[in-house]
Amino acid sequence: MEELLVLKHISKTFKQKEALKDITIQIKAGEILGFLGPSGSGKTTTIKIVTGQLQQTKGEATILGTDTRKITEKIYEQIGIVTDTSGVYEEFSVYDNLLVFAKVLNVSPKVIDQLLTTVGLIEQKKQLVSKLSKGQKQRLILARAVMHQPKLLFLDEPTSGLDPTTAAEIHKLLVSLKEAGMGIFLTTHNMEEATKLCDQVALLNEGYIVEFGTPEEICLRYNKQKEFRILLKNQERHVLKETTENLEQLSQWIVSEQIESLHSCEPTLETVFMTVTGRELV
Repeated sequence: MEELLVLKHISKTFKQKEALKDITIQIKAGEILGFLGPSGSGKTTTIKIVTGQLQQTKGEATILGTDTRKITEKIYEQIGIVTDTSGVYEEFSVYDNLLVFAKVLNVSPKVIDQLLTTVGLIEQKKQLVSKLSKGQKQRLILARAVMHQPKLLFLDEPTSGLDPTTAAEIHKLLVSLKEAGMGIFLTTHNMEEATKLCDQVALLNEGYIVEFGTPEEICLRYNKQKEFRILLKNQERHVLKETTENLEQLSQWIVSEQIESLHSCEPTLETVFMTVTGRELV
């Protein structure tokens, strides 16, 4: 698969403070990379470097084969960005907001209705943006970011503050974009979201990547307890450690069809993060 973004040993220092320290990651076409950590861990600084808004102090970064310190208009035409500072024209209609950017991005206005249908805003087409809910505005910003079909999409906390239903709708859209071949760089402190969406995740703490891999790999790496949580059909609940005796008991319950549900007890990404860093995600 095509490599869309490559960072090698990136560091960034502001005055005496080192905000990023030896960051090495890559994103390929059709892949979602989660860049995960609490506020102040360096997520937004990384996005600014890879999109040419800041220059790194050390290391190499390329986007679509171009040094991020030399990004041209041609590169910007192939990427999309959604951050917490991405704004919309409040007194324009939903349609007119996208029409403005269609002209800027040299995209045919014919795609607007299809895009609004995709993000679930076609019924709000003529509505003023000032009348939209927060979740609807976020979907509009996302529609604007992908209307020119970028190769690479940067999302900085895209579902922060949204209700679960709206967040799930955005998740569904992101998966469809990934399946169409788009690369997505996702920053979030929501570990559950990352587990659902990401092919690879980097756990970031105080500017360092403290863990990297698939969500499943990372969780299994820290699965020290090796326990099973069981609900029997008679509503008895058991937590069994992985011993020979307990596995025999588990096998008996399975054979006699007594089990209602069975779950392994590997840690979540959030639990792993707290184990590695001693910090909670805030």
